[in-house]
Amino acid sequence: MPDPLADIITMLQPHAPISKLVLASGRWRVSRTEVRQVYYCMMLAGSARLAVEHKSPVILEPGDFALVPAAFNFEMSSIEPPVKGEQSVRVRQADGSFRVGSLTETADTQSLVGHCVFGSPDAALLVSLLPDLVVVRGEDRLAMLTRLVAEEVHSARSARDVVLEHLLQVLLIEALRSSPDATAAPGLLRGLADERLAPALRMMHAAPDQNWTVAKLAREAGLSRSAFFARFSRQVGAPPMDYLVSWRMTMAKQLLRNGQKSVSEVAAQIGYGSASAFSFAFSRQVGQPPGHYAKSGEAPPAP
Repeated sequence: MPDPLADIITMLQPHAPISKLVLASGRWRVSRTEVRQVYYCMMLAGSARLAVEHKSPVILEPGDFALVPAAFNFEMSSIEPPVKGEQSVRVRQADGSFRVGSLTETADTQSLVGHCVFGSPDAALLVSLLPDLVVVRGEDRLAMLTRLVAEEVHSARSARDVVLEHLLQVLLIEALRSSPDATAAPGLLRGLADERLAPALRMMHAAPDQNWTVAKLAREAGLSRSAFFARFSRQVGAPPMDYLVSWRMTMAKQLLRNGQKSVSEVAAQIGYGSASAFSFAFSRQVGQPPGHYAKSGEAPPAP
């Protein structure tokens, strides 16, 4: 049976990473505002403070791995950062590493930092299903994967881009499935961690063409209709049928972009009894008819 988390990471198409070793000393602060980039950090030595917008700061220690799939503003700094607003200059060293903070003191903090982007046109929708911050402590597999990504980034071996894409997919999946379930924000991760909701989520992903109703999904979960609706909405962050429609439309957009299926075939594959019913639902969700979307390959700009 398909795995919803694997489905989403694969569809996100992570690629074009940047990986670098960062050494820091003294008081320092580096802020990020690239909302379309994924940020990850493996602490190798020392301690650092990670502050993500609207969340309490987190202290990272050696062996800790942090992942920010998408955040409007966040910053990494020393435990005691400089005065508010002061940013540190990043200085590239001869060996390719970067220094921040005091350049005259011995570096007391080392971290392996990486950025990547999602190639999917539906990245915003897919990322919204993931937590906005993941911190995993002392997971050796993540340390190994992070180092493999860094080595591949700086190599010139054949099939480098293919290897990197697959490594990044594994890295993201490992980070997300290793994160403490209790701390995850409402979304797919919390839904899959719920033993009652996970079967229903997997069925929606495995058979989107089925005529699912809240009652049928509730039976898969072994819950009453009202209990399932309330629990799904609370854990996933959206009512079950809203989630199903979003997933169906994400699949539909991918199928239409591929250009190998007609509108009627796409409608049947994702669970609509007629092309007209699918066209109405697609237009309402995406903002243009599926035929127009198939020709353009992209959604219309947001107003």
